[in-house]
Amino acid sequence: MITLIILTLTLALLQIALLPLALNISNLPYLISNRDEEPNYSLITQRVKRAASNLQESLPAFLALALLAIYQQVDLSTLAMTWLALRVIYLLCYVSGLGQLRSGIWIASVVCLVMMAVALI
Repeated sequence: MITLIILTLTLALLQIALLPLALNISNLPYLISNRDEEPNYSLITQRVKRAASNLQESLPAFLALALLAIYQQVDLSTLAMTWLALRVIYLLCYVSGLGQLRSGIWIASVVCLVMMAVALI
């Protein structure tokens, strides 16, 4: 489970910071400034940023459930791995503009979180 937590935090770092930075490297003066005014972002960068915001909403729940699983010695590794895989697929669907599929993937990831919580009860 610890490995899955580290992989999840790696996804968060990639999705929240590194990917937007790489896609927005042309705005380097903005990135090292006080960021008083927003630059124009490409469509892909906007999608990555929105997907990152969505990840930040579910990440605390996942981390809490994963830590509780470790504490209670409950094996949730299959559900945790499924959730992580769904979040990667979610990002890819968001970047590709596959809205309906993306929404289904999001629902499936929430179901994984609920199943993790139920398994801890």
